[in-house]
Parts: sequence; C-alpha cells; structure tokens
Amino acid sequence: MIEHIPAAAILLKVKDGSAWFGTDYNLNLYRGCCHGCIYCDSRSSCYRIDDFDKVRAKKDALQILERELRSKRTTGVVGMGSMSDTYNPFEKQMLLTRGALSLLQRYGFGVSIETKSALITRDADLLSEIAAKSDVIAKITITTADDSLTKKLEPYVSSSAERFTALKTLSGKGIFAGVLLSPLLPFINDTEENVRSIVRRAADCGARFVNMYMPGVTLRDNQREHYYEKLDQLFPGLSARYRALFGEQYSCSSPNAKRLVYTLKNTCERYGLLYKMGDIISGYKKKSKAPEQMSLFEPL
Repeated sequence: MIEHIPAAAILLKVKDGSAWFGTDYNLNLYRGCCHGCIYCDSRSSCYRIDDFDKVRAKKDALQILERELRSKRTTGVVGMGSMSDTYNPFEKQMLLTRGALSLLQRYGFGVSIETKSALITRDADLLSEIAAKSDVIAKITITTADDSLTKKLEPYVSSSAERFTALKTLSGKGIFAGVLLSPLLPFINDTEENVRSIVRRAADCGARFVNMYMPGVTLRDNQREHYYEKLDQLFPGLSARYRALFGEQYSCSSPNAKRLVYTLKNTCERYGLLYKMGDIISGYKKKSKAPEQMSLFEPL
C-alpha cells in the first residue's frame, strides 16, 4: 500500500525553463523513486527527501492540480518526471500521471515528460491529443544500449530494449520523442561505441533527438557515499579510482568528455537527429510560438 503525503501545491513555476527543454512549470505527483538507479542525484540531502527509494503519492494531487491549472492566467509547457519518475510501478494502478495528462489536455497546457519506463506508451493517446493543440516532447532516458549493464545501473526499471521499443511506439504516433543520454559515468558507459549505438538505435526507432548532458555524473554528500558503495559491489576497485581522480568534486566528467561530445555531434548529424538544447526546443515548440513582428528598422 502506497503512503500518501500532504502537498500544499503541485504546479510550480520555473524560473528559467529554457535551460531544460523550455518548460514553464514543473509537476511532481510522487515523492521518491524505486527504480534504484545507483547514480541518482535526487538522493542528495539538499532535496530533503527522506528514504528516497520509497515512493509516496501526494494526497489529493489531481484535485490540487486542477485548481491550480484553472487559476493560471497563461498556459505553457509543464515538465513531468524531473525529480521522481512519474511512471513508477504504482502508477499502473493509481493513474495519477494519466489523470494529470487529462487535466493538462483539458486546460490547454503542453507537456515535457521524461522517464525510464516503457509504461509511458500507455498514455500515447493522451500525449497525441495534447500535441494536437499544444507543445509536447517525450524524453526517454537511456544510459547504455547494453541491457546487462542497464540491470546493474538501473535495476528496477524497463530494460534499454524496452525503452527503445517505447520510443518507437511514441514516434509512430507522431509524438516528438527522443533520448536523454545521461549520465555518462566515468569508466562505465562513457565510450564512443555506447554513444554511437544509442544514437543509431534511436534513429532506427524514429527519434527526433538525442541530448547528452555533460559533465557526466554529479555527486554530493550522501549520494556520493551511496554511489561509491554501489561501485564497490558492482565494479570492485572503481570507487578508489573515482576518489583519486575526483576527490570531493560535485561534477565528475569523463576523461573522454570532449571526444564523446564530438562523437555525439557527428553521429547525430549523420542520422539527422537534433542534439543541441536550443534546436530541440525550437523543434517541438511549434504551437506556442507567436508570429514575429517585423521591426520598422529592418530591411525588407
């Protein structure tokens, strides 16, 4: 039985959404995540989520959300899944995410949704309905094309193969969908072949983009110790290598970072995929763009 926690608000205004896929609002229906990803920065104490690996639902979330949507004077793109994956296993029965998408569609809001779960395909119909009038982008996180490695890094979530299939389903419905290739963990999945493989398979599935976040993994306070403990279990000796190279750094970039960025750029261009944040935002934001006014001082 899932625990319900009180929530004063559900929909939060974003200060600078252009930095992350052009969102105007953020929406989190759940608190915590049970995917078990060993690298998740949301475990950091600054987010104040006790027992992060336990999922809790926000009480009366849909009622609160509808009240908030009704009160907004302007619509916009609502980001979902940035802190806690909105397609956790409990969503199959609770339908909070599906309910929220229905409300966004009713009130004319767009959606920017990210997940590691193939469950997103259940809501392809709603995403298509929203996309008919508003801006929609679906981002599926895929860190490696190797399912055996996926099982180590993200033990309780859809396999990479299942995520590629979900990407193909969404793209086949005409939804602007693509891949978040993140994080690139130093000495684990930070190889040129991994980047090329993900881009190739994304293109085969009809993806519109592959976006790669650099630096690689972020580590702070308790999350650093959690990650190193997992490295000791899964990749003996690797945590010592991290400690020697990165110390107490927050951002831990792959030593191969420049080459990986170059590989992503070349491979995406070869397959006709977008990869720059600005281009991706321009690519999916069609319906919210107002006609540009011609300046009196511009030449005709």
